[in-house]
Parts: sequence; structure tokens; C-alpha cells
Amino acid sequence: MKLSTDKILAINDGSVGRLILNNPERRNAISLDMWQGIAEAFQEFSGNPKIRCIVMSGAGDKAFASGADISQFKERRSDANAAAEYAKISMAGRKKMLECDKPFIAQIRGFCMGGGLGIALAADIRIASEDSVFGVPAARLSIAYDRLNLGNLVALVGPSKAKEILITAKRYSALEAERMGLVNSCVPIDKLEAEVADITDRISQNAPLSMKASKLTINELMKDDSSFDEDLVDQLTRDCFNSKDYQEGQEAFMNKRQPVFHGK
Repeated sequence: MKLSTDKILAINDGSVGRLILNNPERRNAISLDMWQGIAEAFQEFSGNPKIRCIVMSGAGDKAFASGADISQFKERRSDANAAAEYAKISMAGRKKMLECDKPFIAQIRGFCMGGGLGIALAADIRIASEDSVFGVPAARLSIAYDRLNLGNLVALVGPSKAKEILITAKRYSALEAERMGLVNSCVPIDKLEAEVADITDRISQNAPLSMKASKLTINELMKDDSSFDEDLVDQLTRDCFNSKDYQEGQEAFMNKRQPVFHGK
């Protein structure tokens, strides 16, 4: 898949859309052109019915993403107005990630820091290798994060731990990240790809409409009652029960065979 930057690689791998942060000389620090590439890749993957899930990883073995590309801050994030323009561009990429209704997995190895951790927090599932390192150095740069980024963090680890992560700017091991719920699991380095492959294989066999309903309904449950979209949840439920896949699931169960789902 051709994107506007070679610092983001997007590959159709059977039922898996693979997005690679390809800036290894800067430990995959995220530049503005990379945010644009992320938006383009998610747009393509979301619209491709053959893609059942998306896996994001970092090029090389040093980092998933070490954060925002600080070398751009002097020119593109010099004051509040410039930071607002920078945020507008990066927000477009974030929105594409968050609006994607397909399962999104972050395959994490090495440094996962600051804005890089923010990207990982947008994923539905995070699998990390034992050599991964997590942290948010905002307090060392006098940076403040918006509601979107902090909301994801607080939802996973709770307000007290989120404050600790942000105020101390401490770095955490993969095992510590697993214990606090920042990642789903921590695995040996040589098991990382196999662990993610097991998840993507399971996803490829499951009903797309059911997985979409589960993801979006859980997202709605994370909102307060006044923002909960009951009509959306009802429609997702109806779509599942009215689908050909629902009939296929029943027939496969009764005939003791593997179902074949098409997302219809």
C-alpha cells in the first residue's frame, strides 16, 4: 500500500493489516508526516473487507515508538498557537485509530514512551515483549496532554496510578506495565510474534459484526450515562441477529463444523 510517507509502512497480510512505524534511526519517534501516514493506513484498512484486524509495530528492535519527534517542536510546536496547529494534524491520525471498528492490536517491543504510549493506548489489545519500557516524560518537557490521551490512560490504570506515571515521569518495565493493566500481557522476546499471531488467527475465524459490536459497545460503556449511545448499541445488536453470519454460526454449531463468516 502506497502512503504519502515511507516512515509508515502499511501491508495487507491476508486478513491482517500490518502498520509499521518506520523511523528506527529516531527510535520510531512520531513526526507530523507519520501522523498523516497513520491516518491514511487506517482509512485503507478500515475500508477493506478482507482485513479483519490491524497490528501496529515499530521497525527494528529498539522501540515501538519513543514518543513525538522532539526535533520538530522548535519549528512546529514553538508556542500555544503552533501547538494547537500541530495537535490538529496529529488528531486526524488519532481519530482514524479511534474510529476504526476493527480490532486493533499494538505489538510492543522496546521503548514505548510519551506519544508512542498514547498510540498504544488507542489499541484494543497491547502485547509487549519483556524488554519493553513504558513511561510518559511530559513533566520533563513541560507538556500537558489532552482529555483524549489521559482518558485512555485513566481508564486502564485508574486515576491514582495515572497521576504517578505523569507526575513522576518514571519508566516502567513490561512486567510492571502488565501488573498495572497498561498492557494485556508481557511475553518473552522470542514469543512476541507468536503471541500476536495467535490473537490474529483467532480473530480471523470470528464473526466481524460480533467483534465490531463488542468493541463499540464497550467503548460506549466507558462513557458517562448522558453520552451513552443506546441507539447505536441497539443497532449493532440488530445487525448481528439479522446477519447471514448469525445463520452461519448456528448451522456450523449444529453440524459441528468450523463457521465461515463474511461480515454480512
